[in-house]
Amino acid sequence: MSQPATTPDSGTTAGPLSGITVLDLTQLLPGPLATRHLLEWGAHVVKVEPPGAGDGTRVMYLSEEDRAMARPSGFFRDLNEGKESIRLDLRSDEGRAELLARVRTADVLIEGFRPGVMSRLGLGWEVLHAANPRLVMAAITGYGQRGPFALKAGHDINYIALAGVLDQIGLPTAEDPAVPNFQIADLLGGTLAAVSGLLAALVGAQRSGQGRFVDISMTHEVWRHAVIARAEALSLGVVPARGSSLLNGGAACYGVYRCADGRHLAVGALEPKFWQAWCEALGKPEWAQRHWSRGEQPGSAQAAQTREMMAALLRTRPMAEWAAIADPADCCVTPVLRLNEVPGHPWMQGGHSIG
Repeated sequence: MSQPATTPDSGTTAGPLSGITVLDLTQLLPGPLATRHLLEWGAHVVKVEPPGAGDGTRVMYLSEEDRAMARPSGFFRDLNEGKESIRLDLRSDEGRAELLARVRTADVLIEGFRPGVMSRLGLGWEVLHAANPRLVMAAITGYGQRGPFALKAGHDINYIALAGVLDQIGLPTAEDPAVPNFQIADLLGGTLAAVSGLLAALVGAQRSGQGRFVDISMTHEVWRHAVIARAEALSLGVVPARGSSLLNGGAACYGVYRCADGRHLAVGALEPKFWQAWCEALGKPEWAQRHWSRGEQPGSAQAAQTREMMAALLRTRPMAEWAAIADPADCCVTPVLRLNEVPGHPWMQGGHSIG
């Protein structure tokens, strides 16, 4: 995670958002993770949950130890530890009054209800803006505040499906798309889009004294960021099928290969120098010419042949041996790690910070 760097002169760890107060009315993943990022950068985040069960992640992936200790799940704690937690019934006069009182001194409010819910509660943008003209408000929804899909229910799989991204994911030999265990729309279209929109709006509010409403549509954001696939479709006039293009399995230099032990290797040697280095490390320098930059068209019969040659070779040794060969070659080839292997891997010794 991002951590504020210690300042050389003071020795403090005050983050760049120190002094910013965020009211978080969101649940589940996109909004709570967005406000966790703001918290990590120094903001004071107040998590507002309804009475009763509260945020649904409290009971998702709940372990026996969690139950025994009467605590929320690790999933919930990961997203929300460090936030001030309050319960408000926004359907009641008292709950609405309490939220408005907090709005008057807050900098940011983020919510994840369907369009129109906040207005029906008497807490729409116009009301909140009148209470605090400097307030920045973000609403995360599946399809935005307007349009024919605005009120439709959905989850990550629906958003990436409608944005044309799910259709691009999968092996070239598979008839069906693969379902990624990484929530592309929630995390890119929701979390990161909300963070960037809020930060931009905060800068504007500090300069002008006027807050803004940030409308985050997760589906629109995924479509907006599907830059490479859309560029390829526009350039070639054909939507790339799974396994037919440079980045979705149609080229030997960019893909996942099975090794002798059933583990996998990720080959990302897109540039000619990396591909050449990888081919030389394999003892196959003659393969260096079999590359998209040398005229081997992704998705072609020749590219499929190169991929199968590579696959046949990599099936002869276990993954760890190939990873050891790739590492000193600096050729964009890495092991496909399992989640439990990640914390102890050398790459985790790095990191980044915001100072």
